[in-house]
Parts: sequence; structure tokens; C-alpha cells
Amino acid sequence: MYLSVQLSFYPFTDNHKPPIRDVIDRLQRSGLEVHANRISTQVFGEYDQVMRVLSDTMKWAFEQYGQAVFVANFINGDRRPEG
Repeated sequence: MYLSVQLSFYPFTDNHKPPIRDVIDRLQRSGLEVHANRISTQVFGEYDQVMRVLSDTMKWAFEQYGQAVFVANFINGDRRPEG
């Protein structure tokens, strides 16, 4: 089953850009298709792999940066942008 996810990460820190970049970099190295923009990051792939990567990434981010919020929208199916 294919999964499309829209993900936002909000670290509780004054200097929020480096942690956000680190989370995006980690997602991009995961082997999943990742599209980052100024508002959120979209992640695409097979359900089990996406969920495993998101779980590992969230745990790592909490351990690395402390308190933070992740907001995610999950869509069953392939919602990758065309073009």
C-alpha cells in the first residue's frame, strides 16, 4: 500500500531552522521520496517503510532537540505532485 504524508516539525527552540533542516535531511537520506517546501515536507512511499522512517525520525528528533511538535496528515495512495 502506498502512503502520502504531509509533515511539519516545530521544535521548541529560538533557533528553529537548524533542527528543521536536520529532520528534513534525515528524511531525505531514508530512501523515501521527500519534497520539502517552506510550509511542510511531503513524504511518499510504501506504508510500512514510511511509518518506520517517521517513527525513527520522530524519536531521534525528540532525543536530539527535546520538546517539539510534529503535525502530520496521512493520505492512503499516491498523491505525489505531477511534473
